[in-house]
Amino acid sequence: MKTKILVLAIALLFSLNIKAQGMPTYDNTNFVSLIKQLVESGKQTAQMIKSVKFLKDAKESIEKVSSVVQQLRAVQEIAQNNQRLINVMQNDLQDILNSPYIKPEEVTRVAQSFDAIVQNSLDTVDFMGEILSSDNLKMSDAERAEVLKEKELESKEMVSNIQTKTKRYRDIISFRKMQDKINNRETEY
Repeated sequence: MKTKILVLAIALLFSLNIKAQGMPTYDNTNFVSLIKQLVESGKQTAQMIKSVKFLKDAKESIEKVSSVVQQLRAVQEIAQNNQRLINVMQNDLQDILNSPYIKPEEVTRVAQSFDAIVQNSLDTVDFMGEILSSDNLKMSDAERAEVLKEKELESKEMVSNIQTKTKRYRDIISFRKMQDKINNRETEY
């Protein structure tokens, strides 16, 4: 019985076509606003992606330039060191070899020791030219810069080595010169 009354009440309500207050209605302006926000958000995201790509490309370019600058510095240092070697060969070695205090049998040994250093220097210059101009080695800029840095250190060692040899031979000449003066001095007793 209660069910019959309930069904009749519901049927009566539907037949009266009553509209209730507070019933939600569909707002078309909110939907359009939401779509506009989503489109704008998509544009901002696309712009951010472009900015990230631009920054990444800029970073790679800066790293390449930095690598090239490092290579240039290493090449300049190697060239300066080779110039020092040439100066030693032109000036100091000639003085050493022309000294009357260097024995004839020592001249060959002195020349060979300096020649070995100069030959190593020339090999370094050839290798450096090959690294910088050839793509056969398939090296990245960073690898190329690292190899050039190693060659720069070798070049510094060569300069140090030749300076040490020059000083040693000058000391030998100085000692022999002093010894000659002592042995050939006139005595006044």
